[in-house]
Amino acid sequence: MRLAVLITVPLALAACSSERPATEVDLFDRLSTLCGQAFEGEVVSDDPRDADWASQVLTMHVRECSSSEIRVPLHVGEDRSRTWVITREAAGLQLKHDHRHEDGSEDVLTQYGGMTITAPTETRAEFPADQFSRILFDREGIAVSMANVWSITLTDTSFTYALDRPDRHFEAVFDLTTPVEAPPPPWGAE
Repeated sequence: MRLAVLITVPLALAACSSERPATEVDLFDRLSTLCGQAFEGEVVSDDPRDADWASQVLTMHVRECSSSEIRVPLHVGEDRSRTWVITREAAGLQLKHDHRHEDGSEDVLTQYGGMTITAPTETRAEFPADQFSRILFDREGIAVSMANVWSITLTDTSFTYALDRPDRHFEAVFDLTTPVEAPPPPWGAE
């Protein structure tokens, strides 16, 4: 009986502990420390398909933070249609792309993204396209995007957002050493 108690108590305590590995908390919490700040960046990948973005000023604004969600609008020049939404879930971190029109209505290509399937490191998380995204991409005739894997890399000096799939690499790097003035709210913000 005493042996059963000695085995049961540690198992019960383990079951009560957070399912989230500590490194995920670190990455999410590190990003949270930037809340309220904005940073400029640039496209560093060299794919000709990214020429329009490469010619624009990119500004990310860590605008809204809670204990479970961080909203980061991405401004591409005057285009304020994009917001990265990073959510802390029991199973890991989720990245969604919230795309809006200037009137605030949702774009047909919105809310796509994915969950981490492996524990992020302290500085990096990868998000393969989830089922919702694959169905959306197939429905909208961009099945090639079903293989998308987005990533966030956060160091003391930079924030990197990337998209990878076969025959495609996009990467934008933001300088965290020099905050800039916060841009206007993203389209659709309350």
